[in-house]
Amino acid sequence: MTRRVPVVASACLAFALTACGGGSPADSAPAALDAKADLSKQSLTISIWDGYSPKDLPERVKAKLGFDTKVAIHDTNETIVAKLTAGGDSGIDVAFVSGQYAQALNAQGLLEPIHRELIPNLKNLYPEASQLAYDKGNAYSVPYTWGTTGLCYRSDLVKTPPTSWNDLLDPAPELKKKITMMTTERWLALPALKLLGASVNTADQSVLDKAKAMLLKVKPDLLAYDDTTFGDRLKSGEAVMVEAWDGWCPTSEKNIEFVVPKEGSDLWADTMVILKSSRNKEAAHAFVNYILDPEVHGWVPANILYRIPNKAAMDKVDPKLLESYPTLAEPPSELLKGESLVDLGEASTAYTRLSTEVSAAQ
Repeated sequence: MTRRVPVVASACLAFALTACGGGSPADSAPAALDAKADLSKQSLTISIWDGYSPKDLPERVKAKLGFDTKVAIHDTNETIVAKLTAGGDSGIDVAFVSGQYAQALNAQGLLEPIHRELIPNLKNLYPEASQLAYDKGNAYSVPYTWGTTGLCYRSDLVKTPPTSWNDLLDPAPELKKKITMMTTERWLALPALKLLGASVNTADQSVLDKAKAMLLKVKPDLLAYDDTTFGDRLKSGEAVMVEAWDGWCPTSEKNIEFVVPKEGSDLWADTMVILKSSRNKEAAHAFVNYILDPEVHGWVPANILYRIPNKAAMDKVDPKLLESYPTLAEPPSELLKGESLVDLGEASTAYTRLSTEVSAAQ
């Protein structure tokens, strides 16, 4: 299975968005779009993570919608945000970004409002897809994937199944040097923040200081910080418990299970946004509508094992796949028990600093 680089990352970079999260989108009403536009006279450039869509997506779009599509690859949210905020026309029509980044881009007035009349397939989404904190009502973004974070573990090698983030942050003696944590900023802090009973979006420096102390305390007990290969470490037995995104926990393997700790976790989402600078807005909306077709969107759980907020597509997922990856079968109501990650504006620098200091500590 192809997997994207783990970049459902922290809040926007201060250097990229100078008033990140603190401003408001332009007040002027969006220009009307032509529902009868000749799409063959338009073309698109989309930017997405590698492996996050079919390799032949441009050919599929051409056959279905009649216009050319160029796919640009970005490796992180930070990379595409920097490109979109560099000034001038980025040349990007549609970008795939994590929810909190969509929130920040919209605050800068860079996103075209979603013209719902041009995306009838929005009806395929779960009602819960309109309740995401970074963009309630899907005013400027359309969710592509969503998920949560928890503990992925070897049930045959862990004496007591984990139930709490404390099982990671204060590991039993037999687990020491056999556990991993992620270093992507918001996810490094998440276990400690939830154990403290704090929000994953907190900007309270005193709380972050407590979280940092907890992270420094457990560091000598870690096998490694690992955002990409923790699944392989579990399979080999090198690791027995890891912090993981649900879609990355290889639960189809014997004796590997996933649990969301009792203190709760996050709710992350990756979205599709249309740039206000796009000269091909009708084609951009047609593209988003195409992605939301159940037969098209269903490629995601079938190939990269991520949950999608598309009920019509999820209803068509192979039952055998749901048996192998039970997190795929969980209803949206369970997912929405997690706390949505939102843009933190300038406060995001505190998470960057925490991550840097914890990673560098000896």
